[in-house]
Amino acid sequence: MKYYSHCEQIKFLKKIEGQVRGIQRMIQDGRYCIDILLQLHSITGAIKRVENNILKSHLEVCVTASLKGKSEKDKRKKILELVEIIDQLRKI
Repeated sequence: MKYYSHCEQIKFLKKIEGQVRGIQRMIQDGRYCIDILLQLHSITGAIKRVENNILKSHLEVCVTASLKGKSEKDKRKKILELVEIIDQLRKI
């Protein structure tokens, strides 16, 4: 599993930001609805990739460190945190 630092995600977020500005121009220019929807779908996929990369990083760094530690309380906290975030992400 490749490690993704949060800083590496900035370049992807800037690209997404540019795509959002492009959609704003498309709407202002009265572009065809289907073209706008396709671009929105593309942005959604890009955001999900950034989300996945940050989750991978969290698992590889934060969760792994916690599970290797001695504190049972911290381990339970990290596991509960993961269950909660997975539950939230499934609702989207």
